[in-house]
Amino acid sequence: MNNLLHVYKTAIIGALFFTSLGLSAEPRLALEEAIDIAVRGDPWSAQSIQLQKALLDESVAAAALPDPRITIGAANLPTDTFDTGQEGMTQATIGLSQRFPRGDSRYLAREKKKELADSQSFQRENREKLVVRSVTYLWLELWKAQESIRLIESNRGLFEQLADVAEAGYTSTMNGSRQQDIIRASLELTRLDDRLTALHSQMETAQEELGEWVGTDTFRLRVSEHIPPNLLARLPGTAFDFSDNPVISHASIRATDQLIDAGSVDVELARQAYKPEWTVSAQYGYRDQAPNGQDRADLFSIGIGFDLPIFTGNRQDRTVSAAIARVEAAKSDRMLQVRRIKAEARAAATRIKRLDDRIRLYEQALLPQTREQANAALSAYNNDDGDFAEAVRARIAELNAQVDFIQMTAERAKNLASFRYLTAGTSGSPSFSLKNSQE
Repeated sequence: MNNLLHVYKTAIIGALFFTSLGLSAEPRLALEEAIDIAVRGDPWSAQSIQLQKALLDESVAAAALPDPRITIGAANLPTDTFDTGQEGMTQATIGLSQRFPRGDSRYLAREKKKELADSQSFQRENREKLVVRSVTYLWLELWKAQESIRLIESNRGLFEQLADVAEAGYTSTMNGSRQQDIIRASLELTRLDDRLTALHSQMETAQEELGEWVGTDTFRLRVSEHIPPNLLARLPGTAFDFSDNPVISHASIRATDQLIDAGSVDVELARQAYKPEWTVSAQYGYRDQAPNGQDRADLFSIGIGFDLPIFTGNRQDRTVSAAIARVEAAKSDRMLQVRRIKAEARAAATRIKRLDDRIRLYEQALLPQTREQANAALSAYNNDDGDFAEAVRARIAELNAQVDFIQMTAERAKNLASFRYLTAGTSGSPSFSLKNSQE
């Protein structure tokens, strides 16, 4: 029986060298592929393109003169007989009038629509970067759960072997195994199963959420086993300085700037109300012959009309004041937007640096130490010189450290994706193009 136990324990030591093996021919969804599918299939971009086209068409229409107005009528009819030949002033009239809007209001209305149309291109640029960040987040969530499941499943066999050894030792009563060792081994297997269930739930949730972007034919694929190198790149050696850069090149800020420009045009458009609106009209009047057969001259009239904006206190003044207030409110919103972007970028950079410190600590010390501790505890137990519970605890500690390392790596990549979005296009910011794997 002792020889059998020795074989069991030797098998456990050998299993340590194979827990990370496992190949799968199942198709894998790469992050770059997921992003490409999501960006190309985003219906918001198509909506924005149509809205921009509509605004450009409206800008042309806004600059056009109003349609001329034609009036047809009968003037100066005698009310006693309604005889068109009775009175000399009776005439059939046709008139044409043309209205000319106030000041430069047509030009300004066109410019406002153009500013709003131009903002759509920046909004699409910002939307694309948001989609990239969202898909990256979901892909990393899926990767984190997938790799944690793979790691735990690859170690589950070892815990099963430990349980078998404990049971065999307890049955033989020759190596000091106790009933509580069997219970402990069974408990740890149950905990592993519970952990796997929770991780499968996280993975399936991430798959469903990723399916919103990549479609039902793709979202259930397993993701690549490795994070793209560009999401593991280091931050620049010198900290990115936001104090001297207003972050005006960020797409969301440029879209806001376009809206502020459109609001400024609105102010000028409101000021046009102080100017009169002109109308030019012409009218031709046809007169029938007199009762005695004498011809009567036809009549032609021409006139110019305009309004008098002299009572401006409750209308024009208020309209201009409201337009100015809206622009100032938009500028304040821009300031808050810039502050938020700067703060979030600095926070992301800080988290990346602290995660780099933790990852370095895990790579250089914690992971090797937990591995050595687990190997030492198993070796001691193999030589009947160690406690079963200690061997299990050491192995669990190593497994937890490996899972934590996976989670930290994913979290670090998320923060780098966030930092890349927040500093996109900003002068002096690092480039993290997905197509540049050498970074």
